[in-house]
Amino acid sequence: MARVPYLEPSDLAPEDQDLLKRPIWLFKALVNSPKAARAFSGLGGYIRYGSKLDPRLRELAILQVGWLARSPYEWSHHVKLGHDFGVSDDDVQALIDDTDGKPTTLDPLSKLVLKGAREMTSNGAMAEATFAALQAELGNELVVDLTLTIGFYNAVVRVLGTLQIDVEPEYQPYMDRFPFPA
Repeated sequence: MARVPYLEPSDLAPEDQDLLKRPIWLFKALVNSPKAARAFSGLGGYIRYGSKLDPRLRELAILQVGWLARSPYEWSHHVKLGHDFGVSDDDVQALIDDTDGKPTTLDPLSKLVLKGAREMTSNGAMAEATFAALQAELGNELVVDLTLTIGFYNAVVRVLGTLQIDVEPEYQPYMDRFPFPA
């Protein structure tokens, strides 16, 4: 159960009600601080709608963060969102396998993105060789966007965990399909 109430638009000042145009539980919790919710949504919106980073690669990086953090909310939401942006169930299983060091059929760039996300999540930063390889593949703009995406979602999973945001019932099937190891 969340540590702060899930608010409704009627709980907010009229100028803040737009913050719940996507009424997911994370946003319903964040609007307890409308200015923070607006700032949070600004960066999240850039990552999803403004960045030129390939959406499939973006979602794979986010999923890698969610998997490593064992964040049910992040994982379930981005398995669904990943499907919307070209991530298949086979890709999700390959991510799990790649994380475990098992062979996969993922393309080299996808594997490199996952490696970068693992390094940032586990070590706080990408290794020099990983960053250089991604920079060579993506260029400066996209490697910065990828780095920002991974860093932002590492923050997101910590917010989710600390506020104890619940998984909405409509996202639970994605957790059931790809559960975390016991």
